[in-house]
Amino acid sequence: MRTKPDWITAPAIADLLHGALDLQDTAHGVLPHRLPARARAQCADGQLAMAEAQPSGVRLVFRTRATAVELDTLPTKRVYVGAPPRPDGVYDLLVDGRLAGQAGVTGGNTLTIDMTTGTTEHQPGPAGTLRFTGLPDRVKDVEIWLPHNETTELIALRADAPIEPAPDRGRKVWLHHGSSISQGSDAASPTTTWPALAASLGGVELINLGLSGSALLDPFTARALRDTPADLISLKIGINLVNTDLMRLRAFTPAVHGFLDTIREGHPTTPLLVASPIYCPIHEDTPGPSAPDFTNLGTGQLRFRATGDPAERASGKLTLGVIRDELARIVEQRAAEDSNLHYLDGRDLYGEADSAELPLPDELHPDAATHRRIGERFAKLAFTANGPFTDHSS
Repeated sequence: MRTKPDWITAPAIADLLHGALDLQDTAHGVLPHRLPARARAQCADGQLAMAEAQPSGVRLVFRTRATAVELDTLPTKRVYVGAPPRPDGVYDLLVDGRLAGQAGVTGGNTLTIDMTTGTTEHQPGPAGTLRFTGLPDRVKDVEIWLPHNETTELIALRADAPIEPAPDRGRKVWLHHGSSISQGSDAASPTTTWPALAASLGGVELINLGLSGSALLDPFTARALRDTPADLISLKIGINLVNTDLMRLRAFTPAVHGFLDTIREGHPTTPLLVASPIYCPIHEDTPGPSAPDFTNLGTGQLRFRATGDPAERASGKLTLGVIRDELARIVEQRAAEDSNLHYLDGRDLYGEADSAELPLPDELHPDAATHRRIGERFAKLAFTANGPFTDHSS
């Protein structure tokens, strides 16, 4: 029995990372990005910059017989003025595919956000160490999933036995793009966001390009999807276009076509699933933009409301209902020449009856129980029976 670890530092932490599209060298280590540098250079939006640097779906994957593992990281914590402190980001430890531990890292940088003024302030802080002990003393595959909602610079990985990259399991790669709901919103941990749950149930490797507040049909995101190797692709389109009030129906239709055209340049025959928004009462028939309701912010009960007028639909303003109808029409039109293009109504993942049972706590984002429901339903609809991600070649 080992009484005191004899630490061995992994020589190339970057070689163990899965789920990131780019790595940035920093003064402390490396910062995983979920958009490539060229895409990041084409948009100066702070919301997108924060979202893509939060490593949803990004994990360290390695093989070892170590019984103890340490990871030094420098997290960036978000603090909202007037709101209770947010909990530390959660790191999930998987051993041979099973959850074996959870922990957080204290300290780190602080990003203070004032939602009433839109201003931010960055305060540097110290790095911290994540430690998992008591692992089984045998050769095993280990995964450390990084927090889905906390920017995380990786400094060093150590263990009390050698670490090597895990062998390729031969799984298909599923590339997914969506909004904060896809990034993980209020999921309990990185492996319980709905895409992570669906990937586990579907037996695929996830690359999650869920970008909080930023699923806006941006051309640079389409190019990132085009250029990323993948066996399966899904797009969750709609809620951010409504709650930002970004465009009207006239612009939406050609933007969707252009987004799909770009992806098809790199993935001409890859199964591609277009999913419309889940049920969201405030925006079903009322356009955006969404606005925060600060009434109960001090109690941690931030909620959102729709500020548009339903009558504005006549002038082309988007609602979730309008988007669902148009996405279904676009996919039907294109599928006549693209048999690998499919449509999924988001209400099949979370509909009106689900809303009555498991309402969205802040009117926009699902809670942990709802993430599980959405993930299980997506896996059933997409990866089993006659789903679009089922291998029909045999």
